[in-house]
Order: sequence, then C-alpha cells, then structure tokens
Amino acid sequence: MVAGWEWDETLFAGTAAHYRRGRLPYAPGLADVLAEALRLDGRGRLVDVGCGPGILALTLAHLFSEVVGVDPDREMIAEARREAAEGGVAGKARWVRARAEELPADLGEFTVATFGQSFHWMDRERVAATTWGMLRPGGSLVHISDLKSETLTVDDLPHPAVPGAAIEELIRRYLGPVRRAGRGVLPRGTPDGEAAVLARAGFTGPQRHVAPGGQPLERTADDVVAGVFSMSFSAPHLFGTRRDDFEADLRRLLRDASASERFSERRPSTEIFVWGRGPSLR
Repeated sequence: MVAGWEWDETLFAGTAAHYRRGRLPYAPGLADVLAEALRLDGRGRLVDVGCGPGILALTLAHLFSEVVGVDPDREMIAEARREAAEGGVAGKARWVRARAEELPADLGEFTVATFGQSFHWMDRERVAATTWGMLRPGGSLVHISDLKSETLTVDDLPHPAVPGAAIEELIRRYLGPVRRAGRGVLPRGTPDGEAAVLARAGFTGPQRHVAPGGQPLERTADDVVAGVFSMSFSAPHLFGTRRDDFEADLRRLLRDASASERFSERRPSTEIFVWGRGPSLR
C-alpha cells in the first residue's frame, strides 16, 4: 500500500455503472492465452481478487467449474451479479463483498487467483502471502494489466483520437493537480515492483505472456464520458456539486474534438504474468 495513503470505501464509489461501457476491453485472446499457459480445461476454481463488475472473472468463467469474485464495493458486486445472470453463468459464479485484506474468508482452495489491474490498491505483502495459502499445490497467481509500453495510433482509422491530454487537463482544473484516490491523494501514483512482493511471498516465476491488441474500436462521446467516470481519480463523487458542470465541459471538449462525437481507439494489448505456487518461504 502507498505510504501516506489509506484505502477508504469511496475509492471507486459511483464508478460501477460506468465501468463496463467506459473501460477499454482486454485483448480478445486473453482467455486463450491463459488456457494454454495453465492448461485449463473447465475444471478447477478461480478467485478474482478486486473483481470490480466481474469483467475478468466472467471472461474466464468457461475455463473453470467455479469462479469467485471478491471486491469491497457494493455496487461493483451488484453489477457483477447482474452480468453473470445475463450471461447465463450465475450458477457457477459467486460474488463476495470483502476487501482483499479480509481473505481467505473461508472461501476454500483455488486453482488460480487473478488480479486484474487491482493489486496496487492492496496491502500487497499481506495479500500475496494470504493468496499463496489459498492456492492448491501447483496453482497459479496471475497478474493481468494493459501493456503500458506500446504505442497505438489511430492514423488510419475513420475518427479522431480521444483527446486524452485535454481531458486530463480538464480533470485537473476541477480536482486540482494531485491525483485523487478516495478521500486521499496519490502524489506519486500507485506503487509498482509487484515482482519483488510476490517473490517474497514464495511465488516462483513469472512467465510472461502477451495477448495482442491493436484491434480498432469506435467510441461515442457517451463511451468516453463513461470512461472518465469509471476511474478512481475522476469518480463522480469527487466533483461534488460541480459534477454536472464538469460533464457539460467534458462533452463540449469532445464536440470540439470531433463534430460527429465519435472517436477511434485501439484495444491495448494485455500483459499476463503467471506466478507459480512454489515452496513456502515462511
């Protein structure tokens, strides 16, 4: 966890309704890459820690006999449960409202534990050690995120790019220059260095895989607005009584950037680090 910052329940407050529409999807080959890397065959159990509205857990649900999503946000859990029902997998999906630090929470033993761009919000040393104990021998912890090092352009696509820099500047105008996170701030951003944390917990590896992105996407202004409101640093509640003013300015910015209010983007590649449950170091 970041020094000087404490998690609170408002971190993602109000973002769940915007998440699925606003966030760019994982690369389409993610499930196939993971199935091959871990030899998944529809058996075993998955726990997705920091599951949000269930996007990752439901993407991988067909690879397991049961999936369990864990998240502290009530609205995220409700969205995940609704999506599971609509997707016809409610019978094999369980959703638990809890912080990662409250695990194992009598959830049993798992084949795979996934962290989809969530590990940095946690007490990583504690959660890594607990997760090690929740995995069966030979199990895996999988850390999944967008590939940050790639550069994706929209030069050959039909619509302008999303004006990301202008949106960031507008957020700063309303919320100040320091990144917001719940009731606190993150002047240095979220931590990295998860490899050292996981190695100390007894995990071996990692094996690195990439599910290639680059597929073109068309995004409407509504999609982009949802994306902004899905982020912890621009969650709707942070704007207080100025939320409507911010959204009006954001939509004006988007109209100026694209008269059709349509934008082109590309899916990011998905980076996958697989850590094995090695011998205990404790």
